[in-house]
Amino acid sequence: MHFGVPLMQETTDRIGATNRDLFARQLEGRAPLGGLGASTEPKSSGSALAGEALSSLLPTTTAAESCRNGAAHDPADALPQRDAPAETPVRGWRLIACVLLPFAAGFYISYLFRSINALISGELTSDLGLGAADLGLLTSVYFLTFAVAQLPIGVLLDRYGPRRVQSALLLVAAAGAVMFARSEGFAVLVLARALIGLGVAAALTAGLKAVVQWFPKERVALANGSIVMLGALGAVTATVPADLMLDWAGWRGLFELLAVATAVIAAVIYLVVPDTAAAKGSKRSASANLRTIYMDSRFWKLAPLSAVCAGSAWAMQGLWAAPWLTDVEGADRPDLVRHLFVMALAVCAGSFLMGAVADRLGRRGIGPGAVLVSVATIFIATQLALILRLPLPSYLLWTIVAAAGSGHVLSYTILAEYFPKELAGRANAALNVLHFGAAFVLQYSIGLVLDQWTRLDGHYPTIAYQVAFGLVIALQFVALVWFELPRARRWWPDFWSRLFGYAPVRFGAASSIAQPTAGLPHLGQLDAIPLAPDLGRGDSREPVGQADSVMSVPKLCPTRVSVMTSPGDGGSD
Repeated sequence: MHFGVPLMQETTDRIGATNRDLFARQLEGRAPLGGLGASTEPKSSGSALAGEALSSLLPTTTAAESCRNGAAHDPADALPQRDAPAETPVRGWRLIACVLLPFAAGFYISYLFRSINALISGELTSDLGLGAADLGLLTSVYFLTFAVAQLPIGVLLDRYGPRRVQSALLLVAAAGAVMFARSEGFAVLVLARALIGLGVAAALTAGLKAVVQWFPKERVALANGSIVMLGALGAVTATVPADLMLDWAGWRGLFELLAVATAVIAAVIYLVVPDTAAAKGSKRSASANLRTIYMDSRFWKLAPLSAVCAGSAWAMQGLWAAPWLTDVEGADRPDLVRHLFVMALAVCAGSFLMGAVADRLGRRGIGPGAVLVSVATIFIATQLALILRLPLPSYLLWTIVAAAGSGHVLSYTILAEYFPKELAGRANAALNVLHFGAAFVLQYSIGLVLDQWTRLDGHYPTIAYQVAFGLVIALQFVALVWFELPRARRWWPDFWSRLFGYAPVRFGAASSIAQPTAGLPHLGQLDAIPLAPDLGRGDSREPVGQADSVMSVPKLCPTRVSVMTSPGDGGSD
């Protein structure tokens, strides 16, 4: 009798049940996250039900899945994988309260720091005598340090977990906010702004990493959208509420309050969020994984469109929307604040709706890539209407720009399909390098373009903004074409054949143009012999002999030669 296989299966089931039971108890605050050697006690029926419900939200992994994902480490060291949802009712409120909401608070303070300069730009200009280029550099250096820190942060997130990394970095942001509030010169302001950018550099990627770790796969898009939506409330706070605080405490007092709030959020994340097992790996494996991400052609198909659209949206909403409204639209201070408030609400609604729509369409077989293309097209068209000064309400145009500009949330869902969970932190960080790098370049470049014109009564002319924004739109259009190029290569031959009645010539491959079957007057009857497989269709390993993989040549002599013909003709001698 063979007892080995049943005994091993029973041991595996017990170990898996123990791990899920420990995590459920940790979320309830009754036990630390321990290893397999941690002691367990019998639980009541209510606790058992909570453990079973939460375990349906928790990821599990197998050695086979690790091999499919390219993981080379021991299965015991693997991070939890997503599992199929259980049939029992899911009590996910503990997961939301202990994972989603704390990281959403961290992204909220990050968004508030990102958007606040649009509100205080007038005060900074008047108090420190800053020009457009200086103001652009001061605001965009946040994105520069944010981008530079992404790759190291991605490695740290995969190695030490989002709880420790996020809580530590937010303390750096709090120190930068204190320095910003007490600075007197432009150089110190830039340094303080750079520290703030470094401190909130993990605000989004840490939340995305936590979502991939704890939430089921089919809910990743919705959870990502929820984090971005809640975090975008920081942009809402940077309008009317922050304007009221600005009148009461000034911009220096406002940043001191932001420093206190940032330190509190760091403490909450450290104390509330459950920790995860750290992924073991060497520096060599980390660099290899980054090389794997950056060498992936799918990544470079997605990255330009996502980076240019996200970077331009952040550059405009974070700074240049306010000067446009005052210089071009002639908006006064209350109208400006209302515009920024409506745009912030649009970001919140757009982020959540995109996650929900991607979640719903995914069940119908429509991937997030198609949704991203639609959103990018709307984004570009609306900006064109804005700079061409079409007779449309300003509130409508800027609302669409803000909502569509949050389409980058779909990019993280696409990346989750491209790479395994063990690389989630580094994959998101690799994309964020380009997101925030593009935001830095575009935000600073817009200021440089505006400075090519002379200010009249403190305002830049409309043509200056049209040129600056038009260059950004051109980059977005090129990125959209690049993203759609593989799909265009697939439908172009069919479109051509329907339009002209024959397939187009493919350079470097055999011609698929139909050849005449009748003999030429001076050469006689034509027979077909294989030349090369048609590399433009289907699998390049397709056996020779298809009708569109041959070239017709004249039979110049009656010598018997074997030729290949279309299937079903039976061949000829």
